[in-house]
Amino acid sequence: MGLNKKSVDDFNAKGRRVLVRCDFNVPLKNGEITDDTRIVAALPTINKLAGDGAKVILCSHLGKVKEGPNEKESLAPVAKRLSEKLGKEVKFIADYNVTGADATAAVAAMKEGDVILLQNTRFRMEEETKPAKAGTKFAEELADLCDDYVCDAFGSSHRAHASVSVVTEYVRKKGGNCAVGYLMQKEINFLGNAVENPVRPFVAILGGAKVADKLNVINNLLEKCDTLIIGGGMAFTFLKAKGYEIGKSLCDDEKIDYCKEMMAKAEKLGKKLLLPVDTGIAAGFPDPIDGPVDVKYVDSDKIPADMEGLDIGPKTCELFANAAKTAKTVVWNGPMGVFENPTLAKGTIAVAKALAETDATTIIGGGDSAAACNQLGFADKMSHISTGGGASLEFLEGKELPGVYAADDK
Repeated sequence: MGLNKKSVDDFNAKGRRVLVRCDFNVPLKNGEITDDTRIVAALPTINKLAGDGAKVILCSHLGKVKEGPNEKESLAPVAKRLSEKLGKEVKFIADYNVTGADATAAVAAMKEGDVILLQNTRFRMEEETKPAKAGTKFAEELADLCDDYVCDAFGSSHRAHASVSVVTEYVRKKGGNCAVGYLMQKEINFLGNAVENPVRPFVAILGGAKVADKLNVINNLLEKCDTLIIGGGMAFTFLKAKGYEIGKSLCDDEKIDYCKEMMAKAEKLGKKLLLPVDTGIAAGFPDPIDGPVDVKYVDSDKIPADMEGLDIGPKTCELFANAAKTAKTVVWNGPMGVFENPTLAKGTIAVAKALAETDATTIIGGGDSAAACNQLGFADKMSHISTGGGASLEFLEGKELPGVYAADDK
């Protein structure tokens, strides 16, 4: 998995121009940042480099930028918030070209400890490197601005984009360092060690809507963990594979045979695979999602044909919580039900509470599970909450992430 990577502690940045790829893809409402978690997460790396006397050049994407460069997806609000957090001016290069004359001049004028922020990397269509060679010109231009490169954007590290991985080829060619920042290092340490070298017993908890999204994760984790817990919408495909009536519950009929294979694999490997034993059911999905819903609980093999499973039941909450409490390492990805609804959040709360009360290393794999922990007030009780949903999933699949792979080995 490439876990032994050069970090910002492994080279002397004094006087050098260091390009840092951050994940500043923050939520905005009317031009105002509504959650600056990702900005705060980048501060240790920025402070380290600036404190060492580097000239720090920050870059990031924001949004999907489907309609070309526009002010709504400009990084200007990020530069403002960064200036407040760092206690000094972060000069913003507003040029839609990202690496144009304005950026070149700003970098040339930098003093040691200065910090500048380039415009949204996705304003350059070459950033997303489709086809693969399209990003080389942009990557080369980014490399021309710096001496060294640091990737601290775990949330983007599963994408082989110009500013994430391609740029390293050109920095390396001119003898520069390609390292990971503190945030990336933390993600690699927690997720990598959990999967490759866990303290046992190792319990993995998977939830969320679809089996298809987690096919390879299930397969990979079954080989690594001692107990695999499956809840959320994806559990109903497994229950149907066991021959149960699941009513109108979410089901991926094309994956029923796969679920049978995974249950057989667990048995063959001597691993526990836990499924819900009771289910919170309703006549339909709540509309709006957080609106009132009439829920009752039935055994998971007795869901009426006209009802839909939307959460795990109290017996399952206890079963899953007890399994989690026996663990020394727990990885959790995906909620147990429609956690956005207060009535249907009970299963997700029970799992989060069990993890909060254990002395195990608890790792939350980004995305909805991270959102659930934050919303439900359990975030500070977890050992590590990943900043990347898709990236952490691919890590748990055992995939090599381009942003991690591209850094120099120690």
